[in-house]
Amino acid sequence: MEPYVVLNVKNKVGYIEFFHPEHNAMPSDNLSQLATLIDEAGADDMVRVIVLRSGGNRTFCAGASFMELVSISDEKTGTAFFSGFARVINAMRQCPKLILVRVQGKAVGGGVGLAAAADYCLATRHAAVRLSELSIGIGPFVIEPVVSRKIGRTAMSQMSIDAETFYSAEWAKEKGLYAEVFETVEALDEGMEVLAQKLCGYHPEALQELKKVFWEGTGHWNDLLLQRAAISGRLVLSEFTKSTLKKFR
Repeated sequence: MEPYVVLNVKNKVGYIEFFHPEHNAMPSDNLSQLATLIDEAGADDMVRVIVLRSGGNRTFCAGASFMELVSISDEKTGTAFFSGFARVINAMRQCPKLILVRVQGKAVGGGVGLAAAADYCLATRHAAVRLSELSIGIGPFVIEPVVSRKIGRTAMSQMSIDAETFYSAEWAKEKGLYAEVFETVEALDEGMEVLAQKLCGYHPEALQELKKVFWEGTGHWNDLLLQRAAISGRLVLSEFTKSTLKKFR
């Protein structure tokens, strides 16, 4: 199947779904489209609440596209690629609508960042998490602020250093990344639908004001995340990272 990012509005809920055949990895095109659709849904008066999800029943998001990372040959291109993750996180942060994230399977790297940038995140018991960046010679620099904000600096440091370990969905719930963990995808979808429709019945202005409260103190992230993208854009050019990515490929 071809990669896609789509927005569908149903019963006042804006469903944004992304897909990539590489375990829902994120190349530049998908990142750009995702940020754009988040902006569009946020500005759509027909949308009260946004649900962000990925296609398929397995991996939620494998993070950065390794195929694209291997092809990066200069620092400018590398910075531009990681800036795509910065733009998505900032779009989620600045969106005036509450964003619910559905995590049906494993989340790696940038996928953990998407879950952390949610205003409310629901998952299945298969939704283990891992920050693998250090193992390939870079680090979770762009997503660090949003992950640390959600689960705390200690848990973030643990995941970053123990870069080859998957942490269970229950661990992620205990740390505050997931609000609830379901046994099956079907139960997850039912729970998400009930929550989304309930929120659609609340006062829209109250929801918007609450969103502002949630993200107080993050106004400097527009610059901060781009600065972090530049770090990753430089490190991805190292011989260590290049050789490691080729092995994964």
